[in-house]
Amino acid sequence: MLTQERYQTILQLLGERDAVTVSELSALLDISESTIRRDLNSLAEMGKLNKVFGGATAIRPNTGVAEKNFEVRQSEMRNEKTAIAQYAATLVHDGDFVFIDAGTTTYRLIDFLTNTKANYLTNGIAHSRKLIQRGFNTYIIAGRIKPITEAVVGTTGVEIISRFNFTKAFMGTNGIDLDAGFTTPEIDEGLIKQAVIKHSYMSFVLTDHTKFRRVFPVTFSEIKKACIITDMVPDPRYPEATVIKEVSK
Repeated sequence: MLTQERYQTILQLLGERDAVTVSELSALLDISESTIRRDLNSLAEMGKLNKVFGGATAIRPNTGVAEKNFEVRQSEMRNEKTAIAQYAATLVHDGDFVFIDAGTTTYRLIDFLTNTKANYLTNGIAHSRKLIQRGFNTYIIAGRIKPITEAVVGTTGVEIISRFNFTKAFMGTNGIDLDAGFTTPEIDEGLIKQAVIKHSYMSFVLTDHTKFRRVFPVTFSEIKKACIITDMVPDPRYPEATVIKEVSK
């Protein structure tokens, strides 16, 4: 096997599993462990992976605190968001008290909601407007408004949320990682998300596959605390993920 072919195989395996060992790569590729170590060192020098004792781990993109505005994010992964939103909308039943998080996939969810016998609370300015326009019984929390995401955040909102018990919560996230959990760039927004999941009987994180293996500064929940509704899961180790397979292209 040529060197470039080995590199491709190693990186593909890392993309699926996040971590590999020298011994398993040696067995898989049928080459010596010393050759594998040289390959891993070369790939690490190229910035393609993290070299660790006995193997390598995938590089997790850390996008820092920068956020795109609401309009820009709405145009990204539109087909995937639509498929995810359509499925999530079927989970709302009569009598539900539903929290809808600020975010573009959760915003798309509102287009497919049909249950007028449920109550809806949100921290999204645009979300509350769309819910009202569609005739749903709508509430919004109080707090500071983030201009870039149009989300209501802050301690006042956390205090209000602590008084409620949601049957279902549909959440957004900026990043998902097996170790870091669900993450977001800002503390105030993270506190809102954390409080909602704590006070919800069932929580669903609506996200397309591009959010996996991304880590932002603030963790608002462990992976096991919510069901992930997505178009594709890059690693089978993510628990409780409902995959929306039929995404129109």
